[in-house]
Amino acid sequence: MAEVAAETGRLRLRTWDDEDEFRFYDVMNTPAVMRWLGGLQAPEEWSAGYQRLRGYQRDFGFTFWIVERKEDGEILGFCGLKRANAPGADEIIGEIEIGWRLREDAWGQGYAKEAAIASLDLAFDRFDAPCVVAVTAAANAPSQGLMIRLGMRRRAEYDFVDKRFPADSPVNPQVVYVLDAADWPAARAKALP
Repeated sequence: MAEVAAETGRLRLRTWDDEDEFRFYDVMNTPAVMRWLGGLQAPEEWSAGYQRLRGYQRDFGFTFWIVERKEDGEILGFCGLKRANAPGADEIIGEIEIGWRLREDAWGQGYAKEAAIASLDLAFDRFDAPCVVAVTAAANAPSQGLMIRLGMRRRAEYDFVDKRFPADSPVNPQVVYVLDAADWPAARAKALP
């Protein structure tokens, strides 16, 4: 049974249930969505990722939660928290990391920002994170734009090459943004619509 981690005006962030594995894969495994994530995933690759997401919830009490539109129950993607663990991200391993992935027809509607604000509230209020990191491909300008709108600051000294992919892959290098807990109240006020 899925549990609700947070609700916003339009969205519900909830844990994964058994039916979500393939429902999510079917709507999210597209060239546009997966462009900065290493490309389309084979079903077995996604199944391993799905098991990791469920493991994060079990082991840490948080994960990249399902983002569900309250109006119709549609899965729009995921957003949430995990422990940074990308191979090569030595400077941030173990920090709480925020991440999001939304389906194409949900882009440009403010859903990612709405879900990210709720996730950051949880990171700082429930999970007592001293800071939260965010990671994306250097060429992924839209994702970096959201990080900036959330009040995160680029920390180039933490940038890295994700060793799961060739160094010259479009996903590399990875850039790192950081938000300190002390900065979140003012950043949150600016990020709200």
